[in-house]
Amino acid sequence: MKYLILIQSNPQSLAVWETLTDQQRTDFGLGHLRLTEQMREAGVLVVSEGLGDPALATQVSVRDGRTITSDGPFAEVKEHLAGFYLIDVADLDEAVGWAAKAPDAAYTRVEVRPVLDMSAWEI
Repeated sequence: MKYLILIQSNPQSLAVWETLTDQQRTDFGLGHLRLTEQMREAGVLVVSEGLGDPALATQVSVRDGRTITSDGPFAEVKEHLAGFYLIDVADLDEAVGWAAKAPDAAYTRVEVRPVLDMSAWEI
């Protein structure tokens, strides 16, 4: 079963980040690289990526068949998705075990969410 481990950035995590030394910040980033490699070696990693700042986002909507885009979020948000791991594991317990290894879990919450299997849906 596939699970998405969501890494959020929020005021709490940003406040903690500001207290970290340069070495702790480096170790934090290296922790993500090590976790990615551990997941790859265990054969559970589908994909993992960090995401750019929400200010770099493009909002897309379609109205009357016309695609409309605008820069960044419509409102200032206090929390945003900073990155993710998509893993394929046996069950929720295994997914939670991997999520607990994310460096962020030591400072804030990490969300685990099942991916809907739509392969049997008919179009």
